[in-house]
Amino acid sequence: MDDDRPAAANYHANALARGLALLERLAERGGTLTLNDFNAATGLPKSTLVRLLGVLEEMGYVVRADERPAYRLGHKTLTLSSAYLTGLDLSQVAGEHLAGVAEDTGQTANLGVLDGREVLHVCVREPDRPIRFHTTPGTRDAAYCTGLGKMLLARLDPSELAPHLPPEPFPARTEHTFTTTDALVRDLRETARRGHAVDDNEGSVGLRCVAAPVEVDGVCVAAVSVSGPSAEYDDARRAGYLDRLRAAAAGLAADADVVAALDYLRSSLRPGAPRPREDA
Repeated sequence: MDDDRPAAANYHANALARGLALLERLAERGGTLTLNDFNAATGLPKSTLVRLLGVLEEMGYVVRADERPAYRLGHKTLTLSSAYLTGLDLSQVAGEHLAGVAEDTGQTANLGVLDGREVLHVCVREPDRPIRFHTTPGTRDAAYCTGLGKMLLARLDPSELAPHLPPEPFPARTEHTFTTTDALVRDLRETARRGHAVDDNEGSVGLRCVAAPVEVDGVCVAAVSVSGPSAEYDDARRAGYLDRLRAAAAGLAADADVVAALDYLRSSLRPGAPRPREDA
C-alpha cells in the first residue's frame, strides 16, 4: 500500500478491494453465501462484512436472499459481464497471438470455429510478403476440405459428424478432396491420432494448410492454422510450423479474454441461435 496517500484514500482503496473480493467469492460459489461463510473465508469482522455487503446490496451488485443473512449476486453483475463480453473483439484479442505466428512462419495464420458445415474465420493475420494466402475475419469455408475444419471435425464424436457434412458425394474442389463420409472419417481418425490436421491441396490446388486444436480444460474450442503455397510445406518446415502453432494454441487457451470471447461466440453458433454478421 502507498503510505504517501491520505488515510482516507487508503481506507477507500481497502474497502473497494474487499468488496470486489466478496463478489469474486460469490461468483466462485455460484449460489448463496451466508454472513458466517464470508466471515470464515475472509477473516473479516462481521460488522465490516455487513457494511460492505450493505453497500453492494444498495448498488445492486448483491441481493440479500434470506434472513440468515445469505447473499447472492445481483443484476448489476450481469450488466458488467454483458458489457465485457459484447466489448470483446475476438479478432483484436487473438490478433497478437496470430501475428507472431504469421511473422515467424511467413504464412497466413488463421483462428476458426465450427459453425454447422462451415468454418468461421474469427481472426486472420497475414505475413508481410507479396505471395500469401489471403482471407479475412468473418469469411466462411467448408469444414470437410480445410485444415481448420478437419481439425475441429476430428474432435467430434463420430455420431455428431452428420450435421457438419454436405450430402454425398461432397463437392470435389480438387482431385485430392475427400468426397465420401467413409474416406473423410478415415482421415479424421488419423488427424485425431496425430493431434493435427493437414489440408494437402484438398480445398484449392497449390494450397496447403496445417492446423492444431485450441483446448480449454480438454475441450477443443477452436483451431489455429497456417496456410500457404504448397511448395513451402515440406516435412521439415511443416514440423516447425506445428511447433509454432502449438505454442500459439497454448497462448490462446491461457488468455482469459480470448477464452471468454470464444465461449460467447460459440454460444451464439448453437443450433437455432442467430448467426453472427459476416463482418463481426
